[in-house]
Amino acid sequence: MCVGSDNKGWGRASGLVVKALLLIGGAVLVKRFTKSTTRWDHARLVAQSLNGEKFSKDQASRDPDNFFNLRWLSCPAADMVDGSKVLYFEQAFWRTPNKPFRQRFVMVKPCPKEMKCDVELSTYAIRDAEEYKNFCDRPKDQRPQPEEVIGDIAEHLTTIHLKRCDRGKSCLYEGSTPPDGFPNSWNGAAYCTSELAVLKNNEIHSWDRGYDDDGNQVWGVKGGPYEFRPAPSSSFVGMFSPLNFNTQSMEKRIEGSFVLQE
Repeated sequence: MCVGSDNKGWGRASGLVVKALLLIGGAVLVKRFTKSTTRWDHARLVAQSLNGEKFSKDQASRDPDNFFNLRWLSCPAADMVDGSKVLYFEQAFWRTPNKPFRQRFVMVKPCPKEMKCDVELSTYAIRDAEEYKNFCDRPKDQRPQPEEVIGDIAEHLTTIHLKRCDRGKSCLYEGSTPPDGFPNSWNGAAYCTSELAVLKNNEIHSWDRGYDDDGNQVWGVKGGPYEFRPAPSSSFVGMFSPLNFNTQSMEKRIEGSFVLQE
């Protein structure tokens, strides 16, 4: 009798434990799947997507009359005290990667809470651009260090506000400068505009154009954005440890020419 009584008691206790574990596990799963994406999650995903070595080779092959095979290269350069990421960005023709024709700092952070956007991208000139050529190609101990980078951030050039793309679209984020753009004087321009889309697999589409005072386009492609796709086997794998996180899972949670002016 004593043995039988103990077994029943143990059975009831075991059942309660199992139920409790199921309830706890269910609560954890619900919390995990209902966890909202934070403002900083969006900024980290965009920064991760911008980084790396990408080329417009496929597009140049399809339409060589309008697009060049350009090399896009970006990597982390510094972190600001507010958490913003500063990236170094350069662009060059694929045959001469050591001679970039465009160099910028790009600051990535969440949009201000009062704005209807998710990520703010601001570009800045570099005080001594020559010192930063091929920054991402160099070993870390041969680059300007983060405190130097912050000190070398020069005048503000443009700002793009990105929003999450609507469900069903091929992009993750898309956005542009304001309609009236930002001041620009290259090749007779009075102002410039930029559009940018972040796609899955770290592909970037960018469209930059300059206009004169009469609204005539004076530089930039007319047919559409440049399409930059990651190099098949990039030498930058593992370089971006400050920004490492599960990009695929982030994309699932969010699912629903970046040639900035001269």
